[in-house]
Amino acid sequence: MGRKVDVDDLVDALGVAQRLGLAQRESVSLYQRRYPAMPRPVVDLGRGRPRLWSRKEVEKWAAETGRGPAASGSPKATRQAKA
Repeated sequence: MGRKVDVDDLVDALGVAQRLGLAQRESVSLYQRRYPAMPRPVVDLGRGRPRLWSRKEVEKWAAETGRGPAASGSPKATRQAKA
């Protein structure tokens, strides 16, 4: 039996990019190659098809590794973190 996930917890590449403070969703693929410990999609339907990540896993990884808008210390990131 496969892994059970909460569908309300899933985010696409754009959601991952936003949580990591990346300018483009395409940057998520680069991060996946650069950082092997970055969470992998929990749903991957193949090339050119949707990939979905666990929001909680991405946020936990971002916090543990100091990546993401809140980690940058920029005023914009600080405002977003407080919102």
